[in-house]
Amino acid sequence: MSQRHIYPFTFGDMSQKDLLGGKGANLAEMVRIGLPVPPGFTIATTACREYLKSGEFPSGLRDEIADSLASLEKELGKSFGGAKNPLLVSVRSGAKFSMPGMMETVLNVGITPEVAQSMADTSGNPRFAWDSYRRFIEMYGKIVCDVAPDEFHKVETRTLTTYKVESLQLLDVEGLKVLADGLSRLSKLPPARAFQPILANT
Repeated sequence: MSQRHIYPFTFGDMSQKDLLGGKGANLAEMVRIGLPVPPGFTIATTACREYLKSGEFPSGLRDEIADSLASLEKELGKSFGGAKNPLLVSVRSGAKFSMPGMMETVLNVGITPEVAQSMADTSGNPRFAWDSYRRFIEMYGKIVCDVAPDEFHKVETRTLTTYKVESLQLLDVEGLKVLADGLSRLSKLPPARAFQPILANT
């Protein structure tokens, strides 16, 4: 039997930072003492060490991730990557010891152009929905695809100039869609206007 690499937040406590990393162990401790913590799961440090050693994901890890996401979908009644009632997750890194400025986060994993449009329709706040998608693309591109921040900055500057505003906060929904198109090309993602759902492989 292959080694287990994923544990729900309900497993463990703050003493298990060597296995769960700092964030994972502290989340487990919060659950243990009864604090309200949204459901989720931790990929153990064993998976990271094995990847660093071999350059490949541990055997069975992808299946464990898929099973864990399926459990979250069932528990929350949401669908990862689904346009209706979508499940969005945050991927946060956390080593045994805190390393400020070194660990990265990707928010809104599971959002797609199709999901963003659905969120815009159901929430009545299209700007929030498309800005959430824009944030995901930017984080995914910088952290997962290793796109240089300056490249994103160039796209942002061009878009702000085109729409004659001074900051991202002043862009309207149409501007955010155009910006998302430009950022997605840098990250090699489908353009926002294509409404083609993708599942982030993070």
